[in-house]
Amino acid sequence: MILGKYSFGIGDRFAKQGKAQLSAIIKAKQQGIDVTPVWNKSHREHSIVGTIPADVRREADEAVAACGYDGHYFVDADHISLANVNDFIESSDFFTLDVAELIGKRADKADINAFLQKHDRFIGSLKVPGIDTTFEITEDSVLTAASKFLMAIRQAGKIYRHIASAKGEGNFITEVSMDETDKSQSPVEMLFILVAIADEGIPAATIAPKFTGRFNKGVDYVGDIAEFAKEFEEDIAVVAFAMKEFGLPDNLKLSVHSGSDKFSIYEPINKALKRFDAGLHVKTAGTTWLEELIGLASAGGDGFVIAKEIYAKSLSRIDELCQPYATVIDIDRTKLPTFDDVNKWDGQKFASVLQHDQSCQDYNPHFRQLLHVSYKIAAEMGDRFLNALDKYEDTIAQNVTENIYERHIEPIFNTANGRP
Repeated sequence: MILGKYSFGIGDRFAKQGKAQLSAIIKAKQQGIDVTPVWNKSHREHSIVGTIPADVRREADEAVAACGYDGHYFVDADHISLANVNDFIESSDFFTLDVAELIGKRADKADINAFLQKHDRFIGSLKVPGIDTTFEITEDSVLTAASKFLMAIRQAGKIYRHIASAKGEGNFITEVSMDETDKSQSPVEMLFILVAIADEGIPAATIAPKFTGRFNKGVDYVGDIAEFAKEFEEDIAVVAFAMKEFGLPDNLKLSVHSGSDKFSIYEPINKALKRFDAGLHVKTAGTTWLEELIGLASAGGDGFVIAKEIYAKSLSRIDELCQPYATVIDIDRTKLPTFDDVNKWDGQKFASVLQHDQSCQDYNPHFRQLLHVSYKIAAEMGDRFLNALDKYEDTIAQNVTENIYERHIEPIFNTANGRP
């Protein structure tokens, strides 16, 4: 299996928007932007909503059939570990190996020393094409990188081989996720992470590094955009270098996690893809659920009643809902409207406060982040919520398609294919 040069992860909490999501991919292709869709859902999301991995496969297959889509597509077991991978093996053909919890845990001393001896040729001055800086690599540089990352990559190798033993090598796509950690990786650290991946024999199609700045759920990037652009370009250059040096797959590319709504960095990403002729995987998740809420509010009637009820319950259960996402949200509770305030709004006001339009004076990123992590409440409504999604499908589907195509695919990939 080969993942396309450009691919886009589309999460769907309630498995109702597959056709609308795929419509955005088809629209992009009609405009000359070839992007491979990847439906992704994590073990945590399945646990909260009460779904199983087979539901994602069913959604993807049904959307492909309904839309007459004839391109490649994948179903991602998002952020899996050895503890839960078996649940995903049958229905998934893309596996995001999450080993971030082992970053910083020191590997066995003998293993670290063996890594140093195997790769001591990198000690000295190193020039990576595409990066102006010359890196001075010392023995301590290698030992430090191995101490920090080797155990995590060894674990990725164990997960990969476990999947391969069940599905067979070459029958699935592998991503290695290193993003859920405190600090971004330096170019030298990225180099040795990729060395370790090659040593493990993992045919990684994508690698998700940690970038500088905040990638909060459902809102724009927070950080130094120039610094991010520099890191992103350096990572692309290191990946290209590593593919040639270590025999990694020639389609290996970066993956940007929590990539939804990071509008301010799409331009530097776009420029980097064009400059280096590089591929990219962008993973999104909860914004489709937010487009469902926006559609329900806009529709008025019982749809708006449901939207308001979800917000009211999210306020009363804010600690519970935010705890699993504490590292990827920044909510100022003093800036959340009270339910009494919200109850005076009409549906269009609710939608405009939630819609991520930074030019709109109503937009409230704190309101949006809280609702982003409140899908558990909608899941607890069961058929009442799901039936409302069916009832207002036309409005919601239009929101979903426009959000993915116009706000994400178009600005990220439009000139990556050389389009004006």
